[in-house]
Amino acid sequence: MAINVYFVRHGQTYLNKYDRLQGWSDAPLTEKGLTDGTHAGQALSTINFDYAFSSDLARTITTAKLILAENPSPITEPTPSSFFREEFFGYFEGADGPSTWNYLGRPYGYNSFSEMIAGLTIEKTRDIIAAADTFGDAEDDATFQARMDQGLALLRQQPDNTNVLVVSHGTTIRSLVSRFAPEYNPTSSPVNGSITKFSLTPTETKVDFFNLVSLPK
Repeated sequence: MAINVYFVRHGQTYLNKYDRLQGWSDAPLTEKGLTDGTHAGQALSTINFDYAFSSDLARTITTAKLILAENPSPITEPTPSSFFREEFFGYFEGADGPSTWNYLGRPYGYNSFSEMIAGLTIEKTRDIIAAADTFGDAEDDATFQARMDQGLALLRQQPDNTNVLVVSHGTTIRSLVSRFAPEYNPTSSPVNGSITKFSLTPTETKVDFFNLVSLPK
């Protein structure tokens, strides 16, 4: 038996649309982002959620409400937790994505976030971001992973064989997948509104599927 956890990436925001780094910064959902949330809810409408969580950022809370509006569960709002926040980019929050990744990756021979992840791992890339932040605010990998451990511990407190919704963020979700299921391609960014399923036991974290816009048949 296991706890069934459905991680969903929030709907598209304006900072997503403009390809800017968005960690703890927040931007409202675009019209597409609202649709992303509704579509995710429709895709998950056969799963009756016993519990629902989100990060404490507005974009995930809004998306979670849209998902729950399509669900047979009586839950209408998620329980927010900072454990499920996106990685914090510190000084680079809100910066232009392509320019920032070129700046950070060029000393290592890479020009994009995907290239850095493929060549250095997502964990090492996180440490590079933190080292480059002269204010010292960006999360390094150890800090980020410790926060993720707190989130997983919270999820493991739920009763066995329950269905749990967690609306979170793209880099957070792919970082968990990189850690527990390295067979998946970590350069593949979860699309807005996509679903990734984990099965949690007291000792194991299993990824059942990653980055799907509908449940597998």
